[in-house]
Amino acid sequence: MLQTPFYDPNKSYEENFEQGPFGVFADGQVVENNSEQKYDFFGFKVNSLFGIPAGPLINGNFVKAALDKGFDIVTYKTVRSGKYPCHPAPNILSVKIEGDLSLEKAQGKLIADKNYHEPLSITNSFGVPSKEPEFWQKDLKSVVKYAKEGQVVVGSFQGTKKEGQSAEDYINDYRITAELLKDTGVKVMEVNLSCPNEGTNNLLCYDIERSVKVASVIKEVIGNTPLVIKVAYFKDDEAFKNLVKKIGNIVEGISVINTISAEIVDENGNQALSGEGRLRSGVCGASIKWAGIDMVKKLKKLREELGYSYTIIGVGGVTTPNDFFEYKDAGADVVMSATGAMWNPYLARDVKERLR
Repeated sequence: MLQTPFYDPNKSYEENFEQGPFGVFADGQVVENNSEQKYDFFGFKVNSLFGIPAGPLINGNFVKAALDKGFDIVTYKTVRSGKYPCHPAPNILSVKIEGDLSLEKAQGKLIADKNYHEPLSITNSFGVPSKEPEFWQKDLKSVVKYAKEGQVVVGSFQGTKKEGQSAEDYINDYRITAELLKDTGVKVMEVNLSCPNEGTNNLLCYDIERSVKVASVIKEVIGNTPLVIKVAYFKDDEAFKNLVKKIGNIVEGISVINTISAEIVDENGNQALSGEGRLRSGVCGASIKWAGIDMVKKLKKLREELGYSYTIIGVGGVTTPNDFFEYKDAGADVVMSATGAMWNPYLARDVKERLR
């Protein structure tokens, strides 16, 4: 049964930022870790290999609440080298999908409304907003210190395209942001190669050569700090193999997937999310689990084939403890939930009960 989400989709991003989190995440109660078992996460001992990916934990208050509710690997929402605005509300809507969101279905139109129901799938369209570094560095430092034994805070970041910017300047923006993020003391860093930047549908992860350059530049800056790349679904197996072959020995982890893009309309067939470049939007939740599982299996096979040792992080459609174990069986070393965790704040507790 869906509970009150810790991010309120009926409020604006700014209202959530100032007033949230909501529901159980706001009750101040701490879910204690009752297991002595510890798992390895890039050399750090964690209470469980389950957490929340970049997205719903939009500031330190949300991150602290997630840690208190037993999510042991939590990711601070993706930051940039400078302040960046959020798309106008609404930013989250429920999407009507029968079964899986196949790539064929994603070529059509999906109807969205505010009727959130199980199995839960949503569209989210934020545009990767960011506060200025002065704010998020201080905020991140506080949550890194707040994490308890057996918990890790991950810092997510990306570069920013600017008008008249050269390719070299764009790549250098990743370097700058990586340096700023490293100064916060986060133990693990994730670079987002899977989100449309500034209203385009061109994903960096599909540009293999530039992705490799970006990852290499970041590693020059952060040294031994583990680096994870977040990538989207690849329907071209050869292209994905080429990316993994060239980047899998540079980074320490690969996270899959983000969302599947589709045209989002209201019941009258009109664009549901107002604004230029927002007809297509990423869909996440139960209907994309198949895609996350598929990519995890591909990563496991390629890791064995190429002799690499990267950590596989499975994301997408994890709404129940069964989903966690399905990802683990597919080859995921770590599993994360965004949509599922938003509407079930006790999901980490439920997963841990199954792990005992």
